[in-house]
Amino acid sequence: MSNQDDKLKNSKRRYKDEVAIKKQVAIAKQYSVEKEVYDQPHRFSKHHVLNCGNPNCYMCANPRKIFKQPTIQEQKLFQDMELISDKKSNGIKNNDQD
Repeated sequence: MSNQDDKLKNSKRRYKDEVAIKKQVAIAKQYSVEKEVYDQPHRFSKHHVLNCGNPNCYMCANPRKIFKQPTIQEQKLFQDMELISDKKSNGIKNNDQD
């Protein structure tokens, strides 16, 4: 059932998971996070060490919601509203209106 390609993909996936876990443990050691990180390192295979999970935390929350920053799409919209350009041409200002 399993061929050599499937075995290679599985080993590659496991290797990537192990590397990610080692990186998170190194970050935890650098910032001296609680001891539970060293006891259960595999709990951070899909979870960042410094993410507390609190949506009201300034480090973990979405900056658009905390600091009321506009999205990139909203920034483009407001930027286009400030410019006056002729829609039928290449964007150069048209002094004589039709």
